[in-house]
Amino acid sequence: MKTQLNIDFFGAAGEVTGSKHGLSGQCLGQPFKILIDYGMHQGGRDADEKNLRHLPWDPTAIDAITLTHAHIDHSGLLPRLCAQGFKGHIYCTAATFALLKILLLDSAHIQKNDYDRAVKKKERGRYRGELPAVLYSTHDVEACLKKVKVIDYNNPTEILPGITLEFHNAGHILGSAIATLDFRLDSDNSETYRVTASGDLGMFNKPLLPNPEYIHRTDALLIEATYGDRDHKSLDETRAELTEVINKTLAHGGNIIMPAFAVGRAQEILLMLMALVKAQKVPELHVWLDSPMAVAATHLTEQYFSELDEDAQALITWYKHNPHALHLRFVADVEESKALNRIRSGAVIISASGMCEAGRILHHLKHNLPDARNAIIMTGFQAYGTLGRRIVDGQTMVRIMGEEINVKASVHTIGGLSAHAGQADLLTWLKGFQRAPQKTYIVHGETEPTQIFQKKIMSELGWQSVQVATAMQHERLLDQ
Repeated sequence: MKTQLNIDFFGAAGEVTGSKHGLSGQCLGQPFKILIDYGMHQGGRDADEKNLRHLPWDPTAIDAITLTHAHIDHSGLLPRLCAQGFKGHIYCTAATFALLKILLLDSAHIQKNDYDRAVKKKERGRYRGELPAVLYSTHDVEACLKKVKVIDYNNPTEILPGITLEFHNAGHILGSAIATLDFRLDSDNSETYRVTASGDLGMFNKPLLPNPEYIHRTDALLIEATYGDRDHKSLDETRAELTEVINKTLAHGGNIIMPAFAVGRAQEILLMLMALVKAQKVPELHVWLDSPMAVAATHLTEQYFSELDEDAQALITWYKHNPHALHLRFVADVEESKALNRIRSGAVIISASGMCEAGRILHHLKHNLPDARNAIIMTGFQAYGTLGRRIVDGQTMVRIMGEEINVKASVHTIGGLSAHAGQADLLTWLKGFQRAPQKTYIVHGETEPTQIFQKKIMSELGWQSVQVATAMQHERLLDQ
């Protein structure tokens, strides 16, 4: 019986958003099509155009989807694919499924609100260009969620005849997974061909989550390279830098605004602030978590307490016994969020979105950027074309909700807070393989970082077959 395997790179090849990769061919003579992730493109003027493109595959012919984690750049187009006819199952971990219910519904609401707002502006003659795309509705999300099948970590599961999927903890966000897919080469199950998708890998020895699990063997590997060209600051350096910014800003009577991804990053920041207060590095803080999605994800993190690392569990337990050390408020409604913009000093506001593209963070930036006493702390990767990237790149004036806003607040990038492994951590994880994969593809990275990482893998690990994946690349992995 014939086994043939091809790979296609439909997204996150030469860029960091829109993750979607395809595996197709025959396993034991049976044809199959499997997607690894199906994410939304974010940032840049062409994001809508890319999200509206049809997948080269017929959605009705796709058998299954393997989802590494819930972040929108990996999951955000799933409802659209389901609405276009996908009938198979979406496989993910339990925590990822719980997060999907939050993130995908929020994504649908944002799309509708953005469209409605643009229509009203256009009616008043205050909107130029194409109206924003509405990719799917809340009804589409609900239909999509019914297709999800949960697989626990380290529980090999046959998802199609001869094809076994196993998830391993990626340490990136709650529920994040490295996916291994084993394709049987013969009917007696004695030999398999393995494809491993790293998904997004977390840093080693960071707050909140365990280290990424090592995978010891694979034939083909997809490895992310968001930070393939550099390392993050150490946790101690990050804490010291954050301490300095907080103390200096509060001493000058300013506010601290922290754009943060609602899932993972917001919770890590809260843990770090707790740790700084506990160590008496900073005074008692007044912190507002102003993102309904981040609040929901924080409560969900408590539900999955056992999946956190030991240090995180101990710190959360300490905070529960010392709640006044850090005055934490979860912002519930829009009016309460608006009221935060009347605070002139002493506030630490954590809000989404992490790349400053939508949500309540836009209002906080609009009101706080023009004041030199304030500090903006960027806590994660800012993709090309996003408002966050423009602020980080030093623009002295940015456009927010149709208004030109002066950037006078100090801007700080705390790289050590990233949920993505830096170059050294990526190499550490790759060293877990007992031998080099037959083929390695670098994905989820901009052009320069991926090219630098390719050379680093080949020079430091001695691996030979390492490619930087390109958009719409098609490769034959196996034919026997």
